[in-house]
Amino acid sequence: MRHLLVWIALSLVTAGAQEPAKKLLAGAATSNITPPIGGAIVGGFSPFPSTHIHDELHARCLVLDNGEKRLAIVVCDLLGGARQMFDEAARLVQAQTGIPRECVLMSATHTHSASSALSENRYSLDEPLNEYQAFVARRIADGVTRAVNNLVPVKIGWAVGQEPDQVFNRRWFMKEGTVPPNPFGGIDQVKMNPPRGPNLVKPAGPTDPEVCVISLQTADGKPLAVLANYSLHYVGDVGNGHISADYFAVFCDRLQQLLGADRQEVPFVAMLSNGTSGNINNNDYSKPAAKAGPPYSKIKAVADEVAEAAFEAMKGITYRDWVPLDSRFSELRLDARRPTAEQIARAEGIVAKPRVIGGKALLDVVYAERTLKLRAVGPHIDLPLQTLRIGEAGICAIPCETFVETGLELKLKSPFKPSFTHSIAGGYFGYLPTPEHHRLGGYETWLGTNRLEVEASTKITARLLEMLQSMKGAVPH
Repeated sequence: MRHLLVWIALSLVTAGAQEPAKKLLAGAATSNITPPIGGAIVGGFSPFPSTHIHDELHARCLVLDNGEKRLAIVVCDLLGGARQMFDEAARLVQAQTGIPRECVLMSATHTHSASSALSENRYSLDEPLNEYQAFVARRIADGVTRAVNNLVPVKIGWAVGQEPDQVFNRRWFMKEGTVPPNPFGGIDQVKMNPPRGPNLVKPAGPTDPEVCVISLQTADGKPLAVLANYSLHYVGDVGNGHISADYFAVFCDRLQQLLGADRQEVPFVAMLSNGTSGNINNNDYSKPAAKAGPPYSKIKAVADEVAEAAFEAMKGITYRDWVPLDSRFSELRLDARRPTAEQIARAEGIVAKPRVIGGKALLDVVYAERTLKLRAVGPHIDLPLQTLRIGEAGICAIPCETFVETGLELKLKSPFKPSFTHSIAGGYFGYLPTPEHHRLGGYETWLGTNRLEVEASTKITARLLEMLQSMKGAVPH
């Protein structure tokens, strides 16, 4: 019996000694998704053809593999993308790499100087992919495949920096009687991007100054990839008719410069995702407007400051050789906002008016068109939601232009620290104001800009917190 016990003990020691150490692998790559010159630049009410490509657009791809789970993260230089396009990209990714849909997070930066990857009717989920959407889907899949091919052992860490000087709430309370009528004939309590001056009272909400960072290094300590997140809508001082990735790409270039990661044998890839910036831009309306500089000067200034904040935060990172990875994917059924009979009748009487006068789109005509398009939508929308776990960091994904209040609540209540949210992820379903902001009105709440029920943000937040908690492994309170 004693010999048997000794043999068992020796067997256990030997088995433990032979168990390989866990390793974390990562690979990164970029895919060019620049559209041809002449395609319509979207972001305003009157799209117009591009005449020049100032800088190329990319899908920036990162793959993580800890031996138990493989995750892919893709950030695209697009205003947004139709759900059909992202679904097709995920199908191609799975066919080429085996990574399943729930493990592939894809989002758009929301640059306003790109051609549209939305459907002709952005409210439709039935339209087939157009040529550009099919191209982007293929390039996403190719980028993820290349990232898989580039997998190497890595170290990982995370940090949170602060850059409060480039984020301002763009919705303002104004003095009574100074808010202009909205396109539906009503008067809102707040105004988006208001005129500067004495009629301003106060901003209608907070900001989120955090620059969240997940950093990866090769085994010998060289920078491999950085996934960053900042809640700034975009900057936008691009040249007329220019295709550009806005400040998101300039951030990536500047961070690579700060890290000394240029022309490495294993190429460095930086990624800046758009956080919860639905009501945030970098214009401080409480002060007189600064004198405008040449195109791209403001983009460079903003990108440099955000990159510096990320770089400083990264100096305090403790890197790990292995971390848990996990993911959740869920569809949340929400009620769709649809026009009333009165709204339809009013819109039918407006659409015959000229859409553009003096080069400026008339908002009542624009929203009459949107109102009539919304007649055909179904009563419900199945919204794709996603969460990832990367060590002690948590990532949420929402397919909307999400208000900062939702992002701040998710950060506060998430069991993972740090946590952050990719907006415009996996599809595009308009703005996501909170119920409180719906009561205030304003551009982001108008029918056609917003298409989800008033309580949508509350329900989305609750579902995402459940998904985060399930990855943590504890029972929700």
